[in-house]
Amino acid sequence: MRFISHLDLMRLFMRAMRRAGLPLKMTEGFSPHPKLSIKRALRLGIESDNEEASVWLREFIDPEEFRQRLQEELPTGIEIKDVKGNFD
Repeated sequence: MRFISHLDLMRLFMRAMRRAGLPLKMTEGFSPHPKLSIKRALRLGIESDNEEASVWLREFIDPEEFRQRLQEELPTGIEIKDVKGNFD
């Protein structure tokens, strides 16, 4: 997985979240896409064991259910270690 670009990783997560049937909050505008942010973009060829991402949802989902549903749709080599909710 270290040879996947940041943009490809973003697309991978977007597809996996759609396949998992998560109630994603979408951006507004001409080309809406899920609201997803990965804290830092890794350069191509750099491997990491602990990256942080933020996902906005339309409705509440139990964090463990979110993790399980998303993990089922991700390829081997990408593991969701922890999910925390911000319920503002």
